[in-house]
Amino acid sequence: MPDETTMPTTTTGAPGGRAVSTPLLGGESEPTLFEFSHPGRRAWSFRTTGIPEVPVEDLVPAIHRRTAPVDIAEVSERDLVAHFTRLSHRQFSVDLGAYPLGSCTMKYNPKVCDTVAGLPGLAGVHPAAPASMTQGWLALLVELEETLCEVTGMAAATLQPAAGAAGELTGLLLMRAWHEAQGSVRHKVIIPDSAHGTNPASVTLGGYEVVTVPSDDRGCVDMDALRSVLDDDVAGIMLTNPNTLGLFEEDIAEIAAAVHEVGGLLYYDGANLNAILGVVRPGDMGFDIIHMNLHKTFATPHGGGGPGAGPVAVSERLVPFLPGPRPVRTGVDDVGAEFTWATPERSIGRVHTWHGNTLVLARALAYILVNGGDGLKRIAQVAVLNANWIRRRLHDAYDVPFDRPCMHEVVLSAKSLKAEYGVRALDIAKRLLEEGFHSPTVYFPLIVDEALMIEPTETESPQTLEALARALESIAAEAGELGAEAMAAHPLVTPVRRVDEARAARTLIPTFDART
Repeated sequence: MPDETTMPTTTTGAPGGRAVSTPLLGGESEPTLFEFSHPGRRAWSFRTTGIPEVPVEDLVPAIHRRTAPVDIAEVSERDLVAHFTRLSHRQFSVDLGAYPLGSCTMKYNPKVCDTVAGLPGLAGVHPAAPASMTQGWLALLVELEETLCEVTGMAAATLQPAAGAAGELTGLLLMRAWHEAQGSVRHKVIIPDSAHGTNPASVTLGGYEVVTVPSDDRGCVDMDALRSVLDDDVAGIMLTNPNTLGLFEEDIAEIAAAVHEVGGLLYYDGANLNAILGVVRPGDMGFDIIHMNLHKTFATPHGGGGPGAGPVAVSERLVPFLPGPRPVRTGVDDVGAEFTWATPERSIGRVHTWHGNTLVLARALAYILVNGGDGLKRIAQVAVLNANWIRRRLHDAYDVPFDRPCMHEVVLSAKSLKAEYGVRALDIAKRLLEEGFHSPTVYFPLIVDEALMIEPTETESPQTLEALARALESIAAEAGELGAEAMAAHPLVTPVRRVDEARAARTLIPTFDART
């Protein structure tokens, strides 16, 4: 490792996960953009629109206008591009190397899907255009909905929700609307203790009370505990299958029957749908509602890479409550239109402006069509194979809390390393950054001590998996050789060293006042 006098470097992932260190211009003392600033320099130009200019005073009331100029750097285009290019080199992305975040399915986004979304016939259409002028878009959206319903075993779907969490809230609002239509007011939603962190938050936001049920020694829902909390005040249960431990809920048919018996609904968190594509469908398991993270399973941009999409599909009895308007087939009318917009009779209303993040939806359909039915099934098979390869390969280096065949992800643990050497899961994750890999999810699920949650997905090659496994084995060996203090110093060669996450969360930097 370089000492403090060595020129700072940034470690990036290369094919196979090999770490490549390259000099970072300026290192940690890299000049800010303001240091390149000079009065009068410009890095922009506006198009001539032909629209008469109107003084800003006539457009924006004084109360909404700034009282002082914006403090921004005045730089040339060359300096501006160089600055942001340098910053981009300090980031990790799915295009740069393995991104094995468990529970979050971060996988490569094929560029053909970006090309499709950039087609003028899609990107150049205004959402307010009438249905008669947007038949191509409507056909695309209807085909995507029908395909998602076929994949999940559901009757119909809304494409409006902008991400998984938005889909969760939409599903809970649908659950509430359905119960109210039956003349029933219910207050509780059951969630397993291994659930995704957004589930309890969505339940609370939806106006329900969270009831937690524990996992059994297999890592699945404890059936006795579930039955003990089921009554006529339960609106439903939120879970995913496979669950957040990466294990298939073998008692899912029994769970569905028990919840339905008390009049509750089953909500499927689609974050783990990547594991079962083309193999088994949530609708066939007994689920009534499902949200799908298109930015996970169907490889569209995720998080900072772009807006997401979280369509919600439902069984037949919930179709009248779907958000609207939604694209539907009408048959060819007198002006030749085959598709139009329609709002279900008991709709819960809009959950997104216009029609959702449609260019993300276009990417998802492109991904589905490129792979086809057989390809989608192959995605699930390879994702499961990769996760189980990692489980068996790292069996001796780390603890495996639930050591049985997993699905798309595997949960390891640094519990023994912590007990013997004082080295924590966080130390392992930080050290892995220096090997050219993004760290796995740590300390989740909460029921696993010192959890290291890895989801390799189907997009990683055997060579990359081998490199990842070697890196994790090497780090586990280092833990015993170097000890806790030395391991806690890593990372040493990344642009940003170890930060105090707790202090950063508790001591927030206040945002500036936009008017001053």
